[in-house]
Amino acid sequence: MATEPKTRKPNAAFMKPLTPSEILGAVIGKDPLPRTEATKKIWEYIKKHDLQDPSNRRNINADDKLKPLFEKDQVSMFELTKILSKHLS
Repeated sequence: MATEPKTRKPNAAFMKPLTPSEILGAVIGKDPLPRTEATKKIWEYIKKHDLQDPSNRRNINADDKLKPLFEKDQVSMFELTKILSKHLS
């Protein structure tokens, strides 16, 4: 008898809609959305505006909209989650 594969249930904490701060809202919109969607939208913005550093793709260069969010000219992709967490409530 074959058993059905278990499907993973998404973690409810990840799916809880969070409200972006004014600064983050200027980039991804002001509507509440789950943390995963906020991350996806910020990456869409980064790719659309070609903000990954060409010499090191792990770094993201800030444009005028991202500079207030990052508080510096460049951040690594690993800092991005921490920055987003500060701007979601």
